Amino acid sequence: MAKRVQTEHPLRTASKPTADPANRRLLRVVDLFSGCGGLSMGAEMAAQALGRRLDVRLAVDSEQTASDVYKANFPTARQVRSASVETMFEPWWEETLSELEANLAKKVGHVDVLMGGPPCQGHSNLNNHTRRNDPKNALYLYMVRAAQVFAPKAVLIENVSAVQHDTYNGANVVETARLQLKRMGYEVHDTVVSLLDLGVAQQRKRHILLATKHTFPAPADVFDTLSDNKSPRRDLRWAIGDLKRTSASGWDAAPKASPANLERMQYLLDENQFDLPNDRRPVCHQGKHSYVSMYGRLDWKKPAQTITSGFGSIGQGRYMHPEQTRALTAHEAARIQGFPDYFDFGLVTKRTELATMIGNAVPPQLSERIIRTLYTHKR
Repeated sequence: MAKRVQTEHPLRTASKPTADPANRRLLRVVDLFSGCGGLSMGAEMAAQALGRRLDVRLAVDSEQTASDVYKANFPTARQVRSASVETMFEPWWEETLSELEANLAKKVGHVDVLMGGPPCQGHSNLNNHTRRNDPKNALYLYMVRAAQVFAPKAVLIENVSAVQHDTYNGANVVETARLQLKRMGYEVHDTVVSLLDLGVAQQRKRHILLATKHTFPAPADVFDTLSDNKSPRRDLRWAIGDLKRTSASGWDAAPKASPANLERMQYLLDENQFDLPNDRRPVCHQGKHSYVSMYGRLDWKKPAQTITSGFGSIGQGRYMHPEQTRALTAHEAARIQGFPDYFDFGLVTKRTELATMIGNAVPPQLSERIIRTLYTHKR
C-alpha cells in the first residue's frame, strides 16, 4: 500500500515563506484599491509556485490603516501609498497622460499585472438606493486609466457580481472598460467566478474582468482552464476546525452577544437546528422574508456564507459558530477568507476596523489561481 504523504495545511502556516532576493525572475505588479493586500497575497503565492519573486511596484489605498497593514506584509514593496486613486490619475477619456501620470509611469517601470478591486459599495445589492448609478461606480474605470498609464501585460479587475449591471453617466461601467481595453490592444473577457471552485471555504462569487496581451493566454482560455481544474470543495471544518480557543481580546476574541442573541444561539444548539424559526427572531424580522441565514448557525460540513464586515454578529448573517454560542472571531473570518496565519493584521487595534478590513478583503486564492494560469499557459 502506498504511503500517504502528509502536506501542511496552507492556512495554518505561521511562518511566511521567504523569497530569494537574488532571484531575477520577477512578477511585477501594481495593486490599486489594494486594501490590506488580498490580491497581492495571491500574487505572492503565485510567484512562489512559479519560482519567481514578487515585485510590488506600486500599491495604493485610501485608508491609512490598510496601507500600514499592507506595508507590514509586503516590506519589499517599492511604493505603498495611502491616497485616493482619483488624485493620481486623470479620467479614462483623457487622450494624453498628464505630467504626474508620465512621471509615475517612469518611476513604476515595467508592469506584468495590474490588478485592483474598486470599492463595491456602489455595486453591492446591499445598497438599494443608488447602486445602479452611484458616483463610486466611476472608480471602476480608473483601472482602465491605470492600464493606459502603465501598459501592463495583463489587467485583472475584481468586484461583486452586480457590477455588470452598473452604470456611470448612463453607460455600463464593465462594457465601457471592456471596449476601452480592446481599443488599447488587449483581449478582454469577463465572467463570474465561484471562490468555492478555487478552494476557498465560503459561498462567495466575484465578477472578474481580465485583459491580456503579449505572450499571456487569452482571458477566455484562462477562465476555461479554471473551470476545468477546480479545486476540492472546502468546508468550514477544513478552514477553522483547529481553532478551538477564544480569548478576551485580540485576534481570537469571542464577539460579545446580547442576552437575546445568546438565547437564540442556545436554542439552535439545543435543538440541533441551523435556521432560527421566525417566532424566535426579532419582531421586525418575523414577517415574510428571504433572509433565512440571518441568526443562522454555521455547519462544519458546509462552506461558510460570504464573509462581510458583520461576521461578528449573528444578526448580520449566518455567522454563529457550529458548536459555541458566539459569532466568528477575526481569526476565523480571516481563515475563511483564505488568509494564512502568517498574514499579519496586528497593526489593527480597533475591532470594527479589523472586521471591515477582513470583510472587504479579496481571498488571495483568486489572484493566485489566475496569475498562475497566465504564466503556465503562455502562448
